[in-house]
Amino acid sequence: MEKCSKFIVKYRNIILLVATLLLIPSVIGYMNTRVNYDILTYLPKDSPSIVAQDVLSDDFNLAGTAMVVVDDMPDKDVARLEEQISQIDDVDTTLSKTDVVDAQIPADVLPSSLTDAIYSDGSTMIIVTFKDAAASDSTMNAIEEIKKLCSDNVHVAGFSAITADTKAMVDRETPIYSAIAVLLVLIVLSLGLKSWLAPLIFILGMVYPILYNMGTNIFLGEISYVTKALSMILLLAVSMDYSIFLLHRYQEEKNKGDSKEDSMARAIHATWLSITSSSITTIAGFLALLVMQLTLGRDIGIVMAKGVLFAVLCTILVLPSLLMFFDPWIEKWQHPVLIRPLPKFSDWVVKHRKAILVVFALLFVPALWCNSHTAQYYDLAASLPADLPAVEGTNELKDKFDMTTSHFIMVDQDLSASKTRQMVDEIENLDGITSVVAYEKFAGPMIPSELEPDAIRDVLEANGRKLILVNTSYRSATDELNNQIEDLYSITQKYDPNALIAGEGNMTRDLIKVTDIDFKMVNLVSILAIFIIIALTFKSVSLPILLVLCIEFAIFVNMGIPYLTHTELPFIAGIVIGTIQLGACIDYAILITSRFREELAAHQPPKEAITTAITQTMPSIITSGMSFFAACSGVSLIARMDLIKSLCTLLGRGALISVIVILTVLPALLLTCNKFIARTTKGWPKAAPEEDASNSDAKAETAQTVNTQDSKTAAQTVNDVNSENQPHSPAGFRLDQQTGLA
Repeated sequence: MEKCSKFIVKYRNIILLVATLLLIPSVIGYMNTRVNYDILTYLPKDSPSIVAQDVLSDDFNLAGTAMVVVDDMPDKDVARLEEQISQIDDVDTTLSKTDVVDAQIPADVLPSSLTDAIYSDGSTMIIVTFKDAAASDSTMNAIEEIKKLCSDNVHVAGFSAITADTKAMVDRETPIYSAIAVLLVLIVLSLGLKSWLAPLIFILGMVYPILYNMGTNIFLGEISYVTKALSMILLLAVSMDYSIFLLHRYQEEKNKGDSKEDSMARAIHATWLSITSSSITTIAGFLALLVMQLTLGRDIGIVMAKGVLFAVLCTILVLPSLLMFFDPWIEKWQHPVLIRPLPKFSDWVVKHRKAILVVFALLFVPALWCNSHTAQYYDLAASLPADLPAVEGTNELKDKFDMTTSHFIMVDQDLSASKTRQMVDEIENLDGITSVVAYEKFAGPMIPSELEPDAIRDVLEANGRKLILVNTSYRSATDELNNQIEDLYSITQKYDPNALIAGEGNMTRDLIKVTDIDFKMVNLVSILAIFIIIALTFKSVSLPILLVLCIEFAIFVNMGIPYLTHTELPFIAGIVIGTIQLGACIDYAILITSRFREELAAHQPPKEAITTAITQTMPSIITSGMSFFAACSGVSLIARMDLIKSLCTLLGRGALISVIVILTVLPALLLTCNKFIARTTKGWPKAAPEEDASNSDAKAETAQTVNTQDSKTAAQTVNDVNSENQPHSPAGFRLDQQTGLA
């Protein structure tokens, strides 16, 4: 790596030029990467609802539908509006009363089953089907064209309309999320660094991995809107440490009097191990999402793991050139560091370690219980603002037609008309069913020939299957709707064993089943992967248990708070928050553990070793945690979509909780369990006895100084007492001698 470091420094300008030129294809790739706004399409392809949805799309071309609710409009104007809608590109068919019977026939002579489906309290419904799926670009474009035709008394409702509005909102708000995250991270970095300019250089350096990551997403075909909204924020939050590592080591090497080139070459060589070691646990946490059956996890996991890898490479290859170019101004524009070591806090933790462990033990089980009982919702529409046009339209649909969710039942076309009517009668008797649309209800000896609806037959019969549209007043993802679907399966499969049920309700039901398994698998895999990494890093059996236990406790507290505040979380939060918080924040635990080991190896007694470890790592941990908190929490304050808002709130709060736990609970555990750690860890330093510690007089004087001088001077004094050539930590972490930052 030494030769590579010298090569990077020597050809830094050429590397920067090539890296900058590579931004061009990255931007092109980003602009041409499709974004998927329908999370339900990430269900496993063999899920019953997805199989049914494919049949609905292939045989009936009904994968994308919308309902246009028209209030207080004459039939002739409704017919004119329907004609205009039908002329829109990518609209396949439209269906209203005028397609079924002559517009001159009074509504009161029509069959009640028909009038209930298309008339209600002065409102008329136009059913619109699209040529492509609900979340396709063409369908969302068609929805936007339909909205342009709508006046104040016309509302567009349905899953396709909600998807289109979701796209518009995410596209509009994502740049704002990014700007807020960058601004708040700059503020935190300004508090933790002594240079005014360095935070801006770090942000400039992060532009490269962020754009590379976004541009290479084109090879995935598409990414989800959740990934699009969060990837930049998360990458900024979890990767900023790498820049701090490099800057402080570079400044340390320069203080030895060497040239900038030699200093940077040694800094790259020295921090390479630190950066790669730090990134491994973060990447492992994201890659754990790949085990999810819901392939949304694969989407987030691959994009974020790839982004962290780009961040590591750009820190080593691109950032050195930027730091060396701006070095004169970085050194010139400086201010006092505001995030400093707090020796008194370290003393307090050591003094009250038993009380801290008692509180930890008392809170662990309640936190676990609250975490497991936090309510979650699966109704994706519930995460959207109430004033969103599609949400208002869907509420109008419910108010006027008592229609909240639609089921599409498909049975064999050879099923006789009498048995079909019998099946429909059973379905209509189920609780929550508001209307059933089937061809057999509108045709037969009791219906005048002029009212026989050929238009409905064309829609409801195709490719050897009959389609029955069932509307319900139950909302998706509720127990009532899921039980209703079970009843629908029982009824339909009694008449046709191969009956299929499509629609948002059944897809959401499958989503609940799949994510319940995913939650357990992702948490198990992430814990196991990081456990193994820590075990190999420290060659220990006990340390992985202690470190993972602390972060898991922080996760339980974080995810348990919504239970106490009676807050429902979106389903995806329970799956991704745990693994992201574990992967991103375990570095804090590794950092303080590594420093504790170093101090023990320098023949400090355990109490003094852990005091020094807390004091010296505190600025690094607080700066990193506050950056994470700032990037995520700023977004949570302005996000209108509850899915994004909740995820960012949990991530930001989780970072702060992790910082508190790592600076209090973990030191108490390490100190209390030091003898046990020594027996279960290969090469763990033998602790010096408290009463026989070398340099005891000097250390006592240091302790007195720590309590009387300002925190920065105190930290330097503590450090001076230690051995000048401390061994590097197993994880490759090394602290800056002046600021304590890694």
